[in-house]
Amino acid sequence: QVRLVESGGGLVQAGGSLRLSCSASGRTVSGYTVGWFRQAPGKEREIVAAINWNYGRTYYSDSVKGRFTISRDIASNTVYLQMNSLKPEDTAVYYCARKIGYSYHERDFDTWGQGTQVTVSS
Repeated sequence: QVRLVESGGGLVQAGGSLRLSCSASGRTVSGYTVGWFRQAPGKEREIVAAINWNYGRTYYSDSVKGRFTISRDIASNTVYLQMNSLKPEDTAVYYCARKIGYSYHERDFDTWGQGTQVTVSS
């Protein structure tokens, strides 16, 4: 079975950048879409971006479009989330997961990682 592990979170000032990594081990995620989600305290988990492993097609939420870039490295079985122009409202725990359904709601994803904390100070 596939296991996803996130890394790369940290503390950054507003306007700064971070790159998150989602490494897949075990079976490949080939043929699936992998998504990045985030959950801020007291809020629901929301989709941030997603990428189709085979074709590289991407999806972004309106809140991050133009600031975040999702990519994948097939050789290393890793999905990246490059986050630029970070804002305090981007503060959250970021998770990656595998899409198994039709929507970008969390109910249509499985194989959740443990998450990585991103904190953006003002």
